[in-house]
Amino acid sequence: MRMLHTSDWHLGRTLHGVDLLDHQAAYLDHLVDVVRSEQVDAVVVAGDVYDRAIPPVEAVTLLSDTLARLAELTTVVLTSGNHDSATRLGFGAALMRERVALRTRVAGLDRPVEVTDAEGRELLVYGLPYLDPDTVRTQLVEPGAPALARSHEAVTAAAMARVRADLTERSSARRVRSVVAAHAFVIGGVASESERDIRVGGVDHVPSDVLGGVDYVALGHLHGPQVVTGPAGTTMRYSGSPLAYSFSEQRHAKSSVLVDLSGDDVRTELVPAPVPRRLADVTGTLEEVLGAAGEAHVDDWVRVVVTDERRPQDLYARVRARLPHALVVQHRPPETATGPTLRAVTSAADPVEVACDFVAHVAGSPPDDDELAVLRAAYEHAAAAERSA
Repeated sequence: MRMLHTSDWHLGRTLHGVDLLDHQAAYLDHLVDVVRSEQVDAVVVAGDVYDRAIPPVEAVTLLSDTLARLAELTTVVLTSGNHDSATRLGFGAALMRERVALRTRVAGLDRPVEVTDAEGRELLVYGLPYLDPDTVRTQLVEPGAPALARSHEAVTAAAMARVRADLTERSSARRVRSVVAAHAFVIGGVASESERDIRVGGVDHVPSDVLGGVDYVALGHLHGPQVVTGPAGTTMRYSGSPLAYSFSEQRHAKSSVLVDLSGDDVRTELVPAPVPRRLADVTGTLEEVLGAAGEAHVDDWVRVVVTDERRPQDLYARVRARLPHALVVQHRPPETATGPTLRAVTSAADPVEVACDFVAHVAGSPPDDDELAVLRAAYEHAAAAERSA
């Protein structure tokens, strides 16, 4: 029984204004080739298929074409992530062809996709959509039970209790291999700058033991491929995103995970993803950047920091003439004792920290605990409204 685990495609995403759809299409071509050559029985996509709630038409078309190609070869299970609109991604799920299963709703998360290989071995794949505590905790509470806490841990534990109950019933007579796809920030995982913040009440983590009780947990959300230590008998791994979506990911080895569940153990192998361009940082005076420092990065996507005392004239044009794929060009003179160093605000910055910096700048002192709670609540409200758009 062979499964291919992938996640965080973020179809429709750009990188500092560069359209990545052609590169995403190249990755999906590669994915289809791997499924064919490795005779994969199931492909599991653990959330963030699209980059935003209302994806561009070209991204929708790319997904549609890819699912049609994969369905000719294997069974595909997709779950929604915190970037996706679960409603839009799940539209038409009941009309999907037999070998494509969308899991975007709380209802039915304990009903697995049943996969059987050529030798008759069975695999149960449970797909958990992204579980936003404010949205789903009332749906997951059992009749007569106390209300669930407002946390990712509480709603994930409730969802997994349903999964384990179903699995126990199905496997009472025989050993059945099982997989859970989950989009969450599990304790032990290492984040990068490009994952959207999912904190509720200031907390975004889920303890790994909450997800125990199955053979393999296919995780999505974090963009770096990595193993997470879980309870005994359960293998947990993030596949990571197929492309780098921020400069913090420049050292990631992007990949998909080939999972072998044929024997008693779970064996995994990383399958390298195609790299459209390397990402790199180039720092130095303008003369250094235009000379030796930039020499090795002419064909890379680069973030350039120029450190001359004064901002050079026509800085951007001169850098781009030498490094045509420069995505970020900044002037940052050497630090001096005469004033503070200002921190650049980018889309990767923590919104709550940015708000705290603004309060400190205007009021002369950082926000106290009560003010911080107001800022955090306001941000979480705005983030929830964006997810439900």
